[in-house]
Amino acid sequence: MKYPKPATSKATTAPLQHKSERQNMTASKSTPITAAAWANTPTPSKHATLPALFISHGAPTLAIEQSATTSALARIGQNLPKPRAIVIMSAHWQSAKLEISSNPQPKTWHDFSGFAPELYELQYPAAGQPVLAETLAQQLTARGITCRVNPLRVSDHGVWAPLLHLYPQANIPIVQISLPQHYDSIACYQLGAQLAQLRHEQILLIGSGNITHNLQALRWQAESIDETAKDFKVWLLQQLKTDIPSALDWQRYPNFRDIHPSDEHLLPLFFALGAGQRVSVVHQSMAHHSLGMDIYRFD
Repeated sequence: MKYPKPATSKATTAPLQHKSERQNMTASKSTPITAAAWANTPTPSKHATLPALFISHGAPTLAIEQSATTSALARIGQNLPKPRAIVIMSAHWQSAKLEISSNPQPKTWHDFSGFAPELYELQYPAAGQPVLAETLAQQLTARGITCRVNPLRVSDHGVWAPLLHLYPQANIPIVQISLPQHYDSIACYQLGAQLAQLRHEQILLIGSGNITHNLQALRWQAESIDETAKDFKVWLLQQLKTDIPSALDWQRYPNFRDIHPSDEHLLPLFFALGAGQRVSVVHQSMAHHSLGMDIYRFD
């Protein structure tokens, strides 16, 4: 497999579709976005610093599977200090502009079809946290970042399928943030960097997508491995460890559309990367031939 040359540092400053928005996202670094205004919530006497996570959530059947991936998710939930809240970006909420869910009781949305009936009976009744959502929206808006709260948003399977294994008691409030359709890897990275301070306030930041995601290559229950997908994730992990600009410039990888025909399942990775930067591997595997099920943490 021939790998591309590492990207130069210009990858971190290449123009977005909305250049002014990118400029605004890098402003006001001296006043980090914080959950300090989060009212009516007990503040731990000593905050635990949590990592940011990237979770490959795979097919919706992850919710009812017992596998190496679900075991890894369970171990994370058992070993991390209990978060005060979870702020999560899912590949399955794309929007015209950045939105933040302020729904106090988001319903469990079974946003798929053709699966076993038991999957549609699952519920994940975790509460929302409207005050935290409003606080984040206000601070982002004050920096010139276009966003709004969404009081009606429900939890898609990119949220509840992995969280069923991570925190099965559904006892941690969730604030979901959308993936704007015009965001690229750098915009997601910068948004993660804007919210990085939350990690120091015992709030868990999660990007939920897939390290490889070509449904046309998917083979249900196959034990084979798509070597093209495997080569890509090996390459990308190396860039995350050694050359972040090259990782952000991931579309220079040869035939990248054979691994990600569209980019929405990879972009949450860069949200988590922006919040932590130092990567370590929690879990690596492949499922259904072409789905990379890797889980990474960023500190």
